[in-house]
Amino acid sequence: MNIALVSYSDKGAYDSETVESEDQRLLTFLQEKGLSVEMVIWNDPQVNWENYQLAILKSPWDYFDLINDFHQWLNHLEQKKVRLLNPIDVVRWNTDKKYLKEIEAAGLDITPCSFINRNEQVNLSDFFKFYHTDKLIVKPCVSGGAKNTFKITFENAGEVSKKLNFLVQDEDFIVQPFLPEIVENGEWSFIFFNGVYSHSLIKKAKAGDFRVQPAHGGSVHPQNPSPEVIQKAAAYVNLFAKNCLYARVDGTFVNEKFLLMELELIEPFLFLNTDPLNYERYYRASKELI
Repeated sequence: MNIALVSYSDKGAYDSETVESEDQRLLTFLQEKGLSVEMVIWNDPQVNWENYQLAILKSPWDYFDLINDFHQWLNHLEQKKVRLLNPIDVVRWNTDKKYLKEIEAAGLDITPCSFINRNEQVNLSDFFKFYHTDKLIVKPCVSGGAKNTFKITFENAGEVSKKLNFLVQDEDFIVQPFLPEIVENGEWSFIFFNGVYSHSLIKKAKAGDFRVQPAHGGSVHPQNPSPEVIQKAAAYVNLFAKNCLYARVDGTFVNEKFLLMELELIEPFLFLNTDPLNYERYYRASKELI
């Protein structure tokens, strides 16, 4: 079986050094295990996808900038009968953060959220009142890497509203109350391989920032959570990430309740380097699904 480990064309917009380190080490590990796998750029027009029986999404980090192309690519894989991990229908669902409402409807806790639809007039004061807060987070429904993400206060609401009223002409946005727990305690990430818990960590923003991504100066702190905490994170995977090679459950604890921020099923960084056994767990999960 020929396997494509799917990445993106690096144009310097993302944390390339970090992703290349994890991607290259994983590729080498899987090849040394005897898998016929090679790194492939998802939108490289020279790629003949008929040469692959399986494609594993690893780091298509620019998919949200090229979302229409990405959906066409998913359709192309389907037509060519190339099996994708994670499954194509799950990936389609996960591209738009409106999936959070579906998770909430299933009875699982999420960070409270509202949506600004495309071409809708933005009035941020309504959200301050609705959430009884003086700080908001606003970002596109199709996004990643903190792109067009704003932390909004009473002081900058007017300025940001002008930007949003321009941006919302092209896409939908999600609005959430800012959770101070993210700055105080960090954002948890729980990583699962084929539904089985592998490892977890807390991401913390650098002083004066709210973005926890390493590309923005965030730091990573491996954790050893209790079985009860792992079980809370696993509930999201069990319901919404069936047959997925990997899933990353991101959230934080507010008054001891875990609130999901995002269920990452497309291109999450997996922090494999936090434990040498993570690569082995990834391999074993892939063998189970192959």
